[in-house]
Amino acid sequence: MKHLSGRVLDVGCGIGDMLRFRPNTVGVDINPETVAWCRQQGLDVHHMEKNRLPFDAGTFDGLILDNVLEHITVPQPLLAEASRVLKPFGRLVAGVPGLKGYRSDPDHKVYYNEAGLISLMLGNGFECQIIRPMPLRLAGLFSGIRQYCIYGVFEKKS
Repeated sequence: MKHLSGRVLDVGCGIGDMLRFRPNTVGVDINPETVAWCRQQGLDVHHMEKNRLPFDAGTFDGLILDNVLEHITVPQPLLAEASRVLKPFGRLVAGVPGLKGYRSDPDHKVYYNEAGLISLMLGNGFECQIIRPMPLRLAGLFSGIRQYCIYGVFEKKS
């Protein structure tokens, strides 16, 4: 996440993988059991209910939405919250699965291609800085299979 600096919020942090490797990063997740487990590991993770981030406006320099948006049929309230907790010109890094990865999980509700992700962000107050597909090599049983994720770096408009 070289495109982020300062204090960062990882939305949908799960078991906190990103928090272990990126200093000055706070996590938030909707699963209370996962939040409790992360806290037992000494990670700074907060519980999020619905689309309300439990932080003051302008708290973060950056925000991560990695493999979150494809699970939400109406992402606008979450993106409004992301904008609220970001400082002016704060950066948001979003990652969504490519088509093969999207089809592999029945909990995925919305498929985004590059144009769709850019359009979603522009419509919610973010300007695209970078967007690109990235190969992801799966481990274990599927080690020979490559899936592609689409990653974008977006900047909050003023």
